[in-house]
Amino acid sequence: MGIISPHPLTLILIFIFTLPHLLRALTHNCSCEPPSPEPLPPEPQPLAFIDRRLAAVYPIIQRFKATITSDPLGVTQTWIGSDICSYRGFYCDSPPDNSSATALASVDFNGFGLAAPSVDGFIDNLPDLALFHANSNNFSGTISPNISNLPFIYELDLSNNKFSGEFPASVLQISGLTFLDLRFNFFSGTVPSQVFKQTLDVLFINNNNFMQKLPAEIGSTPAFYLTFANNKFTGPIPRSIGNASSTLIEVLFLNNQLTGCLPYELGFLRNATVIDAGQNRLTGPLPCSLGCLEKIEQLSFAGNLLFGVVPEAVCKVASLVNLSLANNYFTMVGPVCRRLIKSGVLDLKKNCVPYLPDQRSTAECALFFRHPRYCPYLASYNIIPCKLPPYHGYAPPRHSPRPNRRLVSYSALERRILR
Repeated sequence: MGIISPHPLTLILIFIFTLPHLLRALTHNCSCEPPSPEPLPPEPQPLAFIDRRLAAVYPIIQRFKATITSDPLGVTQTWIGSDICSYRGFYCDSPPDNSSATALASVDFNGFGLAAPSVDGFIDNLPDLALFHANSNNFSGTISPNISNLPFIYELDLSNNKFSGEFPASVLQISGLTFLDLRFNFFSGTVPSQVFKQTLDVLFINNNNFMQKLPAEIGSTPAFYLTFANNKFTGPIPRSIGNASSTLIEVLFLNNQLTGCLPYELGFLRNATVIDAGQNRLTGPLPCSLGCLEKIEQLSFAGNLLFGVVPEAVCKVASLVNLSLANNYFTMVGPVCRRLIKSGVLDLKKNCVPYLPDQRSTAECALFFRHPRYCPYLASYNIIPCKLPPYHGYAPPRHSPRPNRRLVSYSALERRILR
């Protein structure tokens, strides 16, 4: 039996009738419509600042934020949005030239541990800044000369960072600066003598790499606190130091390379409570004028090349808490000084005083005195330029031991925050 072929017209009719069903099946299994476009993100709203002065510093802060390479406390995570006054480390106040305005007045990064290759373009571009404190961070580079253009700044603390280069001479142009702390950095070279004519209350430059003779202008300073410690200063302590008698309270010369004899004028510092010139190469006798230091509590010349008699006038100063003369070549002490040794106020170890315990060997003392040392103005060492109060025998100082007393200059020898 043969196969019967369908008529062509029949095939056409079948195709026409089945086409709609085929199309519906295809569209059911495969969507051919294009996907709907994702909605566009909303346009960012412009930041609203409470004062145009804050709007002006916003981009400066954000640019500085972009340069920070380390932020262990997550401080910069708060530097977002228009409320600059709530950023951690930033403080607002009314500027001196407009009491109705709100401006960025203070930056306090103390202890944040932030790291950045430079602060140039940041500090010097904050026009209303009055205080900048950045102790214990990892900022480096040099200090921009444009910092002198800040009209209101009066405290600058760059201590315990990695700043380098020469002394930032631009600070000499800041007329209202009263507090300058550069300790524990890598500044080098010389310290401009003009800095001692600035109206500074505090000058801390210890623990750097300054190398020069102490300038004679040191006596012109109105500062209350000076620290030169742990540098490479040379030469003698200038006689002009006596000119600072009305203001200077604490001064540290310790651990430098000072030479020469102690100036008689040190005894003029009637307001001084701390004088420390230990660990140098100073020589000669101890001036009797030091007996006029009526407020002195800490007096140290330990670790030098001093010799002769320890003046009784010095040991009679009633305010003394510590008189350190260890590691010198003194040869004689009187009865008042011996009582201070017994009480622990006077440290005279490693000297050349006969019959005192813990002294240098006879050979070591003989070797030292084999090479004579001379001081100019030798007659002045026996002069006492004040009227000494009557001495009624040794009694423990009224101030001693002052367990809660904080000596500002000695605190500066630590890396910690001072203010």
